[in-house]
Amino acid sequence: MADGQALDEVVTFTSDLIRIDTTNRGGGDCRERPAAEYAAARLTEAGLEPTLLERAEGRTNVVARIEGSDPSADALLVHGHLDVVPAQADEWSVHPFSGEIRDGVVWGRGAVDMKNMDAMILAVVRSWAREGVRPRRDVVIAFTADEEASAEDGSGFLADRHAALFEGCTEGIGESGAFTVHDGSGRQIYPLAAGERGTGWLKLTARGRAAHGSRPNRENAVTRLAAAVTRIGAHEWPLRLTPTVRAALVELAALYGLDADLDDVDGLLQKLGPAARLVEATVRNSANPTMLEAGYKVNVIPGQAVAYVDGRYLPGFEDEFRTTLDELTGPDVDWEFHHHEVALQSPVDSPTYARMRAAVEEFAPEGHVVPYCMPGGTDAKQFSRLGITGYGFSPLKLPEGYDYGAMFHGVDERVPVEALHFGVRVLDRFLRTA
Repeated sequence: MADGQALDEVVTFTSDLIRIDTTNRGGGDCRERPAAEYAAARLTEAGLEPTLLERAEGRTNVVARIEGSDPSADALLVHGHLDVVPAQADEWSVHPFSGEIRDGVVWGRGAVDMKNMDAMILAVVRSWAREGVRPRRDVVIAFTADEEASAEDGSGFLADRHAALFEGCTEGIGESGAFTVHDGSGRQIYPLAAGERGTGWLKLTARGRAAHGSRPNRENAVTRLAAAVTRIGAHEWPLRLTPTVRAALVELAALYGLDADLDDVDGLLQKLGPAARLVEATVRNSANPTMLEAGYKVNVIPGQAVAYVDGRYLPGFEDEFRTTLDELTGPDVDWEFHHHEVALQSPVDSPTYARMRAAVEEFAPEGHVVPYCMPGGTDAKQFSRLGITGYGFSPLKLPEGYDYGAMFHGVDERVPVEALHFGVRVLDRFLRTA
């Protein structure tokens, strides 16, 4: 079991990493190198030989391998990203890059997404070095750049250009899974992520006839775009159940003593109360308009108008997503992928999933572990190019009233110290047995 020093170090490392500003504004505007060097130094102190890799200057990734005791066993990838989304300091109770530790809570951008997990990995690895622990299978550690944008400088670059570093890896664990969800009636649920919706960020372009704003114009690009955006925003996507979501609904229904009526999923979700939030975003594809660009003067009808849409599709339903967008945009608006990544589906009956479940249940015996499909995406998408099956497993035991989802990209992001301690213990337990 992870030692007391590991429990102290995970708090220190989380705070230290938060203080290293790795804001990713997109378009290459980020510099992860200081955080990468910090992580590499901690790994080196544990006797490992980390490799630092960059596609672009300052966009640094760290990879290290721990040799397992069984050379015939498949390797396991454990990954976390070093970049964070922007934060407006004047909106926060504390400075977002202070890493302040107050009243048993670590504050700052990245406290949950996901420098906490990076710190857990470092703390566990260093604990093993002190204790002389050697895992059964090779464990490959990867700290990545650019997850909060395109991942082109991070996991995408590693998968495409440095696949040899991940030789033998068949499974991986990363962010967003094994966190406490309180349902308001005393139950504690721990969702383990075994799937992700695909990413389909879209650029819509409407073209028309530029003209004076005072004259009739039936070829108005803005009007054409607005009609397409309205159709997309109002569209009711049909219900589609993937194996992970189906398993989640069955287990949640059993937990609440309900009939798992999968012919009336919307009715079942209403009966699940707050627990429905774990599933409701992943029973359908989705497309939400988010940005509009058109015109340069109020009395000039522009010849072109552009919109952006955040699209997500379930595993196995990308073709339906594409066909539906063709229909919704119509003949006067073209669409293309602004950013495109695959959907993922991982088995919930695998030995690795069972070991993750057992690790959580050992330290949270009152908890109920259920499968979970993430509505968004992680670096697991890029690593899947290497044939690596991904799971979301960054364990945290959270107090009632703590809104885990609101911490992601939100104001006053923070994580309780006790949650970090729990995470280290569970991660250590799982990796020893994985």
